Amino acid sequence: MKKGRVLAISGVLISLLVILVSGGAATTRQGNVEQPHWAFNATVIEACSCPMFCQCYFNSEPAGHSAHRSGHDLEHFCRFNLAYYVNRGHYGSVQLDGAKFWIAGDLGSDYSMGETDWAVLIFDKSLSRVQRDAIVTIVGYVYPVKWKSFTTAEGVIDTWKYNRDVAHATVDGGKTAEIKLRRFPSMTNEPIVIKNLAYWGVPRHEGFVLMPNEVQAYRVGSNAFETRRTNGFMITLDITSKDVQ
Repeated sequence: MKKGRVLAISGVLISLLVILVSGGAATTRQGNVEQPHWAFNATVIEACSCPMFCQCYFNSEPAGHSAHRSGHDLEHFCRFNLAYYVNRGHYGSVQLDGAKFWIAGDLGSDYSMGETDWAVLIFDKSLSRVQRDAIVTIVGYVYPVKWKSFTTAEGVIDTWKYNRDVAHATVDGGKTAEIKLRRFPSMTNEPIVIKNLAYWGVPRHEGFVLMPNEVQAYRVGSNAFETRRTNGFMITLDITSKDVQ
């Protein structure tokens, strides 16, 4: 996948790198744009429509799904939900510790050229404008792809919790979006973890903690979807401005 750090919003490519967040005297330079130093460590409850384990990490197209029409070819898509909790982070002087946000979307049928279909980034209503701008900038480095459509929204991420066996997250009590994962039995009481597998543009993470979903859904608008008993995992990732200079 190409590593262009650009999002497509309403069909027009807009560089995330020109979104500046106030605060922070120390800066790094990306082209002609100065950015504050930043750091981002977050845990993600993640699920998608692919079978376990998501083949998108090994191929340039998602899994095929039945189109429910006789004789029709399989339809390829990866419809996903990502529920973020920032363990520690900052963008210049803008603090991100404890921030919650959500990304729902679809990678589309073929992302071999680094172009994906659509995504919506949902900010928890508690986040300030500068925190939201900081998150959008950092997300552009975590997922260095081009979206045909990328929009933002806000809601209340009122559930975000996990233990060894179950993970659960909701937006607006599940009316907007929901993920529920449950650990698959393993050889021991510990979860199954995949390590040394790249996660998008992230240089460090603690491994994919495999937990198939009981449900993963985005329930608003024309792109609403819901799948059950498909791929799911948790991951704690780490990235800083020094990694992307």
